[in-house]
Amino acid sequence: MTSSRTSSPTSAKSSSGTDSSKTSAGKREILLVPHTGRSANLEMAAEAAELLEAAGIDIRVLAGKNPEALAAHPTLGKYPRYWHSPQAASGCELVLVLGGDGTFLRAADIAHSADLPVLGINMGHVGFLAEWEQESMTEAISRVIKRSWRIEDRMTIRATVRDTTGRVIGSGWALNEVSIENVNRRGVLDVILEVDGRPVSSYGCDGVLISTPTGSTAYAFSAGGPVLWPELDAMLVVPNNAHALFSRPLVISPHSTIAIETNHDTAEAVAMLDGFRNITMPPGSRIEIKRGAQPVRWVRLDDQPFADRLVHKFRLPTSGWRGPAEAQ
Repeated sequence: MTSSRTSSPTSAKSSSGTDSSKTSAGKREILLVPHTGRSANLEMAAEAAELLEAAGIDIRVLAGKNPEALAAHPTLGKYPRYWHSPQAASGCELVLVLGGDGTFLRAADIAHSADLPVLGINMGHVGFLAEWEQESMTEAISRVIKRSWRIEDRMTIRATVRDTTGRVIGSGWALNEVSIENVNRRGVLDVILEVDGRPVSSYGCDGVLISTPTGSTAYAFSAGGPVLWPELDAMLVVPNNAHALFSRPLVISPHSTIAIETNHDTAEAVAMLDGFRNITMPPGSRIEIKRGAQPVRWVRLDDQPFADRLVHKFRLPTSGWRGPAEAQ
């Protein structure tokens, strides 16, 4: 951990429970983001909407990938529907997600652009980004109605892609990770890793992942990276299927600048941001990644330790644990 943190927010800095500065006067409104691909999820979203509406809270709904099913639904179809844009959450106090991690990441994109809190209720499989599971949805909605929550600021990263002349050809941000991937799967991607203006190592690989602590349990974990606790200030670099002697994951200071340069003779690459935003990287291009200036405002409903969430989500074996010895 670094000793100086006065100039930037921590990865998961908590703030007090009721965050209603944007909507304390006047009508309350919430953007509901359901996974529209499953009928069971639509029914759960309808139940949540009815509970919120009964409490006097206005609802708007994100159309998602299956707007026809949403429009045809007898309950959800009566609410205003919005496409994915920053305006979808304008004037709302909260973005409420009912779905898996993919749905959450798309909702977080809207919440981040509007600087709003985002709360996830898992309707998928692992659903590591969700705060609670679907069986606890009624209690979660009750806490939303009472504004009984607190907010953690989750660290983001910012990526800038430059061509061979140094000209910026794309930029974006990520909550989980930036994944530099080889477009041509028949060959390897030749890259050089740089940290703070100094070369560290070169790889022939399928790609390189740069992750936040939040994203360490996602793609980076599948690629062999370590799990980072959310309150840790750090960036994680994980080479993906690298052909190199030195290909271990690296944990890097949040104040550093990480760069990946692609070889002029290598194939075209693509930088995937949270799995759904992308920037093309032509041969010889360079991507620079820094800590994002703006965090994601992550709603917490309880004080469950991260270790407990890790055990629950990954179904880790803990039988035989005795716990700390009682003080004599």
